[in-house]
Amino acid sequence: MADEKEIQPLLPGELAQLIGLNANRAAAQARFHDYRSRRAEETLRRQDADLALFHEFLAFANLRTGDLANDPGAWRPVTWGLVEAFVKWQLKEGYAINSINVRLSTVKTYARMAMQCGTLTPQEYALIRAVQGYSFHEQVRIDQKRPVKRIGFKKEEPVRLTPEQAQALKEQPPTPQGRRDRLLMCLLLDHGLRVGEAAGLAAPDLDADEGVLRFFRPKVNKEQAHRLTRETLQAVRDCLANHELLPGELLLRRSKKNEELGAPGMSQRAITARVRLLGERLGILGLSAHDCRHYWATSAARHGTDPFVLQEAGGWSSLAMPRRYVEANDIANQGVRLEKGEDEE
Repeated sequence: MADEKEIQPLLPGELAQLIGLNANRAAAQARFHDYRSRRAEETLRRQDADLALFHEFLAFANLRTGDLANDPGAWRPVTWGLVEAFVKWQLKEGYAINSINVRLSTVKTYARMAMQCGTLTPQEYALIRAVQGYSFHEQVRIDQKRPVKRIGFKKEEPVRLTPEQAQALKEQPPTPQGRRDRLLMCLLLDHGLRVGEAAGLAAPDLDADEGVLRFFRPKVNKEQAHRLTRETLQAVRDCLANHELLPGELLLRRSKKNEELGAPGMSQRAITARVRLLGERLGILGLSAHDCRHYWATSAARHGTDPFVLQEAGGWSSLAMPRRYVEANDIANQGVRLEKGEDEE
């Protein structure tokens, strides 16, 4: 008909712009899902807890938001001033400085994705990104001044084990649970496994003939192999001799009340509780699997392990991480040589 407007074809430049806008829209809709699909379950649990506390703070400030972990639209009312206030609020409430810094990092990560989705403006995100946490030196001064220094279940300092205590933890009775406990403590104390890594081990991961443990580190998304220590290998062989490692199943089995073993698969919570109980039996209160990892890293460093070797063996992504677990030597310049053979008299 004459009054109908003729549809004009898009020019090449306009078509390219439309395609680009549609691609941006599709990428934005999937941005949160794509990010979370690439992260380990442990990381997601921590981030969800971080965002839950941020959500609680926003509600305290009379702001209603949606699902901050999955919905970009939930970030629409967030401003840099609110993020800054969130940091200060945690400080006043007594949260640990390290935890505050981690939560700030989580908020910045999701705010960046919200900006990419068009929920936050680039200018607002730039201001959020500029919000600062606290350095180690600032932490010391702040904790000295504030009345409440830490809340929550995380310990401020690890439980430090002596070599004698570590050895006692590996010496368990010759019962099904005792052999399982001995293997568990060897994996934690001799190989520095994280609790999640220990929980995820399967019987096929252990090769008693070759004396090698092959396992996955979800925190750094990496497969590794460890040469079993003498005590760990013996613990494996004892379990195999008593038919306590079920082929094709998870390595660590649950406990029964009669010192027997139950179904395969100890949860991280169960491992944590068991390590604590084994420590209490020796008079070591508050022991955790992370304390065992701290002992492993500290012992390795004090026996001259190269930092790069320790980083690789411990499954850390940078040299900065092992430093958090390695205690300072009593003599600061121990091992420093200025001349060849100066300590050989």
